[in-house]
Amino acid sequence: MAERVCDLHLHTKWSDGTLSVADTARRARAAGFSTIAITDHDTVGPELRRPLEEIAGIQVICGVEIKAAVLGERGEILGYFIQPGHTALGELFSWMAQARVDRMRRMVERCREVLGIPLTYEEVAARAGGSVGRPHLAAELVRHGVARDYQDAFDRFLGQGGECYVPLPRAESARVIEAIRAAGGVAALAHPALLPLSDFEAALLRLREEGLAALEVDYPYDPARNSLSITVEELRALAEKLDLVPTGGSDDHGPGSVRESLGLVRVPYEVVERLSALSSVT
Repeated sequence: MAERVCDLHLHTKWSDGTLSVADTARRARAAGFSTIAITDHDTVGPELRRPLEEIAGIQVICGVEIKAAVLGERGEILGYFIQPGHTALGELFSWMAQARVDRMRRMVERCREVLGIPLTYEEVAARAGGSVGRPHLAAELVRHGVARDYQDAFDRFLGQGGECYVPLPRAESARVIEAIRAAGGVAALAHPALLPLSDFEAALLRLREEGLAALEVDYPYDPARNSLSITVEELRALAEKLDLVPTGGSDDHGPGSVRESLGLVRVPYEVVERLSALSSVT
């Protein structure tokens, strides 16, 4: 029997991906996966109704990726096996949704001023199936002819330090982890090697005290584009030392998106079993 493999970091049209949950599941099944986690940004799409269910012939974990202030740095926390519609997450999502709208309105205004294009917030928001984000604005910049493609839009205008960039307010990691756990989920630190932390062990111990239970070890890092502050091997060793579940995922956003990476990361099904054991999924 073939080994069951999983991808625990996927995005859909409900944040900034291109496919529905069902189509993402079909695509993952065709790529040989038995289980996936849908981890849209700061939202849970309406297609997900339970912490774990079968969709298009494979197991789908209800997850989320929430932007957070992690020990003073701009990071993200993944949540697995969460109860969709839970009050604690709903309150946090509402606060973040308004912050996203306010931020996007300011970025659109900057684009009008800097690039001289007749762009409106409503045009950008119309592209979003769920929460509005920079990829939706990037698509509009391409449509208006001021950027060649998504990457060019981010490199010149929308990335940190770009002419139209506005930072997004983030909740503290303790608040994010608390909401994930209240919803019955398990919290993991997303793509940690991108965080410029000087002492990872001390940072992870602090986050573990806040309720963190997992660490995204396997991830398709691109050293040509991002400087990494720690190696995957070092992360794996820290996860074992600190008894954090070593998760992994491709961060794929679907065909024609800002990141097509399905298949680059395959984690064993044992990881799902360990996460499930820590959750309150029934």
